[in-house]
Amino acid sequence: MPDAAFADPRLAPLYDVFDDDRSDLDVYAAIVDELGAHSVLDVGCGTGSLAVLLAARGIDVVGVDPAAASLDIARAKPLADRVRWIHGDATGLPAIAVDLATMTGNVAQAIVDPADWAGTLGGIREALRPAGILVLETRDPARRAWEEWTREQTLRRAAGVECWQELTDVDLPLVSFRTTFLFPDAGVLTSDSTLRFRERDEVKADLARHGYELLDVRDAPDRPGRELVFVAQRRV
Repeated sequence: MPDAAFADPRLAPLYDVFDDDRSDLDVYAAIVDELGAHSVLDVGCGTGSLAVLLAARGIDVVGVDPAAASLDIARAKPLADRVRWIHGDATGLPAIAVDLATMTGNVAQAIVDPADWAGTLGGIREALRPAGILVLETRDPARRAWEEWTREQTLRRAAGVECWQELTDVDLPLVSFRTTFLFPDAGVLTSDSTLRFRERDEVKADLARHGYELLDVRDAPDRPGRELVFVAQRRV
């Protein structure tokens, strides 16, 4: 089940409010250009920022996400009618054949169960055309990002709402935290999340096991030294 931050209709609209700087998507738009991709599957598309960005460039985009509230936000955006939106996940996709599949932000790490992760990689592989490309990112565990997840370091204010994260458990490779939203009139709402921090070699092995050839591991230009961006090709 998706976290409340994405699935609760009261919280889903706040994602774009607090994360309005989407320069993290530039690396994906650049890869679309680099590969000359004409069709993209955006796995865990959330509120649709990347999907509509690519659609504006004339790319044929399919966005899939398990959080209906987030998809409602996506469908209301300009150019959303150029995107095919699917409520679900990559394990149950219809028959499609795309040039490129993406998993941005926390999408890959939010899939914590090994069976779900295997099903996701397998489902994406089936959705790619022969020699199609999967691009995904994950935080480098060596940076121990969770040590910065305190109220003091994460507190933000926007649209009259306060938001912050607090670490709740570390049992590597799993790290859990709580996001708190303080509304001026509606009180407090919280969302509990768990992420899986996979090592570089683990991701490389998982990709190979599920029918991919790793082409490159890149840095995220907007977060140097913090993210691992994997570029893998479906083996024919």
